[in-house]
Formats: sequence, structure tokens, C-alpha cells
Amino acid sequence: MPRRSLARLYRDEFSGYSPAKFQQDLLAGLTVAAVALPLALAFGVASGASAAAGLVTAILAGIVIGLLSGAPYQISGPTGAMSAVLIVLVQRYGLEGVWAAGLLSGLFLLIIGLLRLGRFIAFIPSAVISGFTSGIALIIFIGQIDNFLGVKTVGAETAALKLLGYFKGGFIPDGRTILLGGIVVLTMLLWPAKWSARFPSSLLGIILATALNWFLGWSTPMIGAIPQTLFLDQRLGLANLPWSHLSELLAPALTITALGAVESLLCGAVASNMTGIRLQANQELIGQGIGNMLIPFFGGVPATAAIARSSVGIKSGGQTRVVSIVHAVGLLLSMFLLGSVMARIPLAALAGVLMVTAVHMNEWSAIRFMFGRRFKTDMIAFTITMLATITLDLTQAILIGSFVAAAVFLNKIAGIDIAVQEVDVDKLRQKGIETAGTCRHVRVAFLTGPLFFAATGQFNEAFQNLGDTHALILSMRGVPLIDSAGLEAIHRLYEKLHKQGGTLMFAGVHDNARAMMERGGLVDAIGAENFFWSSDQAIVEAEKRGCKFC
Repeated sequence: MPRRSLARLYRDEFSGYSPAKFQQDLLAGLTVAAVALPLALAFGVASGASAAAGLVTAILAGIVIGLLSGAPYQISGPTGAMSAVLIVLVQRYGLEGVWAAGLLSGLFLLIIGLLRLGRFIAFIPSAVISGFTSGIALIIFIGQIDNFLGVKTVGAETAALKLLGYFKGGFIPDGRTILLGGIVVLTMLLWPAKWSARFPSSLLGIILATALNWFLGWSTPMIGAIPQTLFLDQRLGLANLPWSHLSELLAPALTITALGAVESLLCGAVASNMTGIRLQANQELIGQGIGNMLIPFFGGVPATAAIARSSVGIKSGGQTRVVSIVHAVGLLLSMFLLGSVMARIPLAALAGVLMVTAVHMNEWSAIRFMFGRRFKTDMIAFTITMLATITLDLTQAILIGSFVAAAVFLNKIAGIDIAVQEVDVDKLRQKGIETAGTCRHVRVAFLTGPLFFAATGQFNEAFQNLGDTHALILSMRGVPLIDSAGLEAIHRLYEKLHKQGGTLMFAGVHDNARAMMERGGLVDAIGAENFFWSSDQAIVEAEKRGCKFC
């Protein structure tokens, strides 16, 4: 299906738009803003930036990306998965590195969208995505242990090393921060889901923890001042662009690009199932690209479409992308009206939000299905990707995940099923098919699966012993493609059969496979007269020709 223009998307989306629909969008947008507020603050801190940076990111992403999105339901902002990538960048290159990598990733996303390459993102197996998501969830959870316990432990290169460091001791947990974080965790776990639709549990938990901290006068670490502007003091500019490190930032930028694209398109897939409206993937990537190119100049962090916020918008009755705009305006108003209150939010409370969010990030239904049904290949891919994510640099984890994805893909399609049957002439006659004789020298091989380099060994082995076969018919209706290695395997089979005076025939060859065989000269070598529409036609012809051998 060709990509529809943004103007066409707008026409379809706002056709018949009415005050009643606007009212639905308004209420849905305010609901999403209530959900997004604590997440934006938390993910800003988790990214290694600030709560204000997370808030600015959510506001700008909601407006810019929302206006350019490939579907009416996508709502973008800072996310947990992205924060896990960014915290490593901050440690190595500072905020300037995050902004530069975000700018580059925005450019890459824009190029991918303009070149209409979005569909290739869908080729990553779900087991790899689930493994990467679970690994990131662990990174987020482990990264918040310090704030939850009220301690400051030695930093580590990876989440696995950070976790192991806690077993060495050397720190004293603060009971006050544990209590504040625990209040948020318990609130999010015990607050009924049906009530969260009216008042988000994360927001309630933060309100309770902040009120208790203020009432008791505890001096626990807090968010700090929230600037009353979209232009943060710390933001990207030509003067602080790390020109000397741009080459080093290419790999992290590609990681952010891949993560942003996958997360945005996954969000679109989930929301599409909920609404029946198809996401225009390339337009979505264009919107994500432009948004992420602008956000660093305001001091924000890279953004992507968020499944939780988009789902809330849909379940709240949202109709159009106005929901994203309203949610952004709601966050903007909270910045100006509630800045002094948000400044007093304990970091332990945000840690509680992030820990519960990290647990919920895991695709538990997919994991239970994968391990419950014992899909060994998917289990291995999931485990390798998850372990690579928490033990290695995230850029390396992306590369390993991509390699695993390719290996999983090849493993799934490499097998070609070949069933060889002797033709029973008597049965043909019982079916009313006229035959010329009673020779039993015709065999039919039914092939299922692509005939490419990974399947040629199995193909050669299947036809190693041709016996007294005078006519071999390859039924290829189940062969979707052939590559050059497959052509060579067929050619060797043809020569082998031809030497013993036999004939190689084909039935049900797909057009693309036939075109490849013509390019490789096989049709000319074997003869167009040996290609048939069905196996029955080929069998009758082969049986007629075969009588001369009897």
C-alpha cells in the first residue's frame, strides 16, 4: 500500500470533526497528561538529565511529533527504554553527547522515513525485541536502586556490574527514602486498574509521598527547581556541539535510531490493533526524525512513541491527534502552575514509579507463551539479547540482537521440505487421467520452502540417489523464491539426471522463481516444454514420454 501524504491523513482524520469529538479529544488529552506528568519527570531523571528535561521533551514531542505523526493515536515523549540508552551516554560524553546523538538520530530517522524503509524495521523477530525490552527494564530497575535506598554507590559500566556492586555492601540504606518509594510502589500495585482510568496510580503515589515528605520535614533528595521556560539553560547550541566527538557518537546515534524506530512502530502496531487504523510507518519516522532534531536545541532528550500513553489516549475515547496536542498543553500549564510543587517531589518517589514501570515493561504474555510452549529458538534469542543488554554496551547489544535476529530468521526459513513420491499409474487411471502405458519410472518431488543457499545442502541430499528414475517432476508451488545457489543446485540435478537418460520437469513454478530461472539460463537449458501448470499435467506428459524406455 503506497504511503499516504500527511495532507491526506489529515483529511481522513478530521473529516466530519465536530464539537462532540473535540470534547472527547480534550478529556482524553487531559487524562494522558495526568499519566504522562510523573513519567516525564521520572524518565528525565533516569536519562541522566533532569526532570525539567523530561518535561520539555514530552511537551515538544507531543506537539511537533504529534502534528507530523503517521496515525491519530500516537503520543510521543521520553520513555524508559530510551532513558536506559541515554544514561550510558551521559556518563561517557555528558549532556552534550546526548544532544548531539539525539540530533544525529533524528536525521537518520528522517532519512529512513523519506526513503520509505520503515517496513524493514518489522523484520526484527519478536523474541529479540522482547529480550531487548526485558534487558532495558532491568537496566532501569537497577539504575533506580540508589534513589530508592537513598544511597550513592560507585558507578559501573553496565547494569550487571552495578547490581553485583550492591552485594559488596559499604552503604547504609535510608529508611525514609525506602518508605517514600515504597508508598509509590504499593499505590501503583494496589490501586485498582479501573480507578487508574480516572486518576493515575503513579500520580497518586507521588502526591502521597511528596505530601508525607513535606509534612514530616524530611530532607530527602528532591527534584529541585523546575524552570518556567521551554528553553532550558542547558541545551544544544553550535557553541557546545562536540564536533571532535561526532565520529564516536555515530554508533550511539544509530542505537537511538534503531530503538526509536522499533519502539514507535511497535506502539503503532499495538494501537492499530486497538483502533483498526493502520499506522503509516514512514510518515511516523519522518515525524519522529523532525521532532528529535528540534528537541536537543531546547534541552530535551530523544523521544519516541509511548505505548502506555497512546493506549490511555485510545481507551479514554481520543479521536484524533488533538489528544497529543492537548496532553502537551496540559504538561506546559503544569510547568508554569505546579513548578514549585513538582520541585519538592522526592527522587525516591520517582524511583518507585520507574521500578514499577520497569516491571510492567516486560512483555510477560509473550515471555510466558515462548517459554511455556518451549520454542527453543525464540528462548535462546530472548535470553542472549537480554543478557547482552545488561552486560555489554547497549550499542553492542543492538549489534548482537541484530545478529541473533538474522540467525533466527535464517534458521526459520532455511529448512526446505522435500517429499518424493512414486507415481502410481493405476491410481491415475482410477481418477480418469488417461495414460499411455504402464511404466513406473516417474517420481514427483513436492518442495515447500525457499530454495536458497542455506537449503541447498538438504536439496542435494534428497536427490543423491535417483535410482532408475526416468522422469523427475519438481512440484514448486510451495517455493516462494530461488537464489543463485538454488539455481546451481537445480542445474546439477538436471545434469545428473540427463546423464542417465532421464528428464527433469517442473510444475507450479511461481512467476518470480520462473523469472530467476530464466535469468540463470535454466529454462533454455532444460526446455520450456518441461514446465507445466500442475503436477497432473506433468505426470501425464512424463508417463507418455517414458513408454519408450519400457
